[in-house]
Amino acid sequence: MKKIINDPDTVVQDALRGMQAAHSDLLTVHYDPAVVVRADAPVRGKVAIISGGGSGHEPLHGGFVGRGMLDAACPGPVFTSPTSDQVVDAVSRTDGGAGALLIVKNYTGDVLNFEMAAELAESEVRSVVIDDDVAVKDSLYTAGRRGVGGTVLLEKIVGAAAERGADLAYCETLALRVIASVRSMGLALTACTVPHVGSPSFELGDDEMEIGIGIHGEPGRQKVHAGTAAEMVSALLDPILEDLPFASGDRVLLFTNGMGGTPLLELYLAHGIAEQLLADRGITVERRLVGPYITSLEMQGMSLTLLRLDDEMVELWDAPVHTPALRWGV
Repeated sequence: MKKIINDPDTVVQDALRGMQAAHSDLLTVHYDPAVVVRADAPVRGKVAIISGGGSGHEPLHGGFVGRGMLDAACPGPVFTSPTSDQVVDAVSRTDGGAGALLIVKNYTGDVLNFEMAAELAESEVRSVVIDDDVAVKDSLYTAGRRGVGGTVLLEKIVGAAAERGADLAYCETLALRVIASVRSMGLALTACTVPHVGSPSFELGDDEMEIGIGIHGEPGRQKVHAGTAAEMVSALLDPILEDLPFASGDRVLLFTNGMGGTPLLELYLAHGIAEQLLADRGITVERRLVGPYITSLEMQGMSLTLLRLDDEMVELWDAPVHTPALRWGV
């Protein structure tokens, strides 16, 4: 195993120290328990938007802490849920008197620990669970569909609403609307290596890819021959379009995501193919995001996410955001 680390047991804490050093103007890192909080928290009268999950998916979630997105993120060990104590601490540190909304990816540990935290927190807390992965119904980590790329879009849109002063009930309703309108699917060309394991999480031949892979290296729908970029994009896009379903006349946000080890050259190539396939179906891509925003360590691969847009979602997506990983309008 070759990685830029000192000790597999301290890799998350060491990375958090680097994040603090790089972005002290935007966030503050607390270490016991580990919580990343926006630098000006708590913001009086504002609903706190809080998320989290296992590390190894950077920039999710800590990279999205800042104005217009998350108030706090709870980083667990690599591919492992944060504890309820972390979430309770995040709620306490961001309590501006308007309550907190927890954004939870649908993984068993995340759901249990965030639910427990919501019960233990002293302020009013509500939670939503995102399950946008169309690849499989159940997996090693979940009961039901996994929460994947749609999480980034959800955090941005709901974060913008909270920044504008929307109350807790409104933020929750908006979040549920986004969850109902977003679908994702991914593929892997190579496996990733978890630092404390030291070996690849699965095996793929030189000419194979895994369709429907999860962000922890979980198996997907099938292992198939790695074809052309056009074949890969179609293998992801077709199941997404059929699932909601999306139809001619829809307005969408297309998010082409890299899994950590995929060059932007290849992501832009894939994105262009996806845009053309959607145009051929009469679906209008009104907003776009391309890049490695929810990753799986160094995995080579990509995921596609489609969000059916309405006017309010477009406005909130365009609203200013200032975080380490996303920033515009500032």
